Amino acid sequence: MKVVPASPERWADIETLFGEKGGYAGCWCMFWRLPRKEFKQKKGAGTKREHKKQLAQGTVTGVIGYVDGHPVGWCSVGPRQAYAALEDSRILKRVDNTPVWAVVCYFVAKPYRKQNAMLRLLEGAVAYARKQGAVAVEGYPLDMDSPQLSGQNLNTYAGYMGIASVYKKLGFKQVGRASETQLIMRLML
Repeated sequence: MKVVPASPERWADIETLFGEKGGYAGCWCMFWRLPRKEFKQKKGAGTKREHKKQLAQGTVTGVIGYVDGHPVGWCSVGPRQAYAALEDSRILKRVDNTPVWAVVCYFVAKPYRKQNAMLRLLEGAVAYARKQGAVAVEGYPLDMDSPQLSGQNLNTYAGYMGIASVYKKLGFKQVGRASETQLIMRLML
C-alpha cells in the first residue's frame, strides 16, 4: 500500500473510496472536525461539501492508501486543534499540554479489511505528521483486550477510530483511558 496526503487533486479518489454514503453514513470524515451542531446540520451532502472545501483551502484532512493505483483506505490525521468536536469532547480530553497530532478515523474498502490496511494507514499518517514537524501523534482506539470487548468481532464501523493492537505495533503507548473500552495512545516522534 502506498499512502499519500489528501489534496484537492485527489478528491475524486476520496469520492470513489467513500462511495455514495460518504464513508460512514454521510460523515465524509467531518465528525470530529466540525462542532457537533454544525456536523448534524450538514451531515450528508453538506459534510461532503465541507470536506472538499477544507481540501481546497489547503487543509490536508488525512492520508489515502492506494493499492495498484486504486484508493482503498483513509486515515484522518492533523493537529488536534483542527478537530473542533475532539477539542470539545468531555471523554477524549487532552491528557496534558503536549502539542499532539490526532488520528481520529479510518475507512477501509471492504475487500482490503483484515489485511493490515489500518497498520499501513497509521504508518503513513505518522510519517506525514513527522514531515510536518509534529512532536507526538495521538490516537483513540478500541481496546479489544478489555473485558467488555475480549473475544468479540467488530461489526460495521465500530472500529472507525482504530484498534489498540495496531497502535502498539508501531510503538504507541497508553497515556490515558477514555472509557472501559477506549484508550488514549501516544507516540512521541
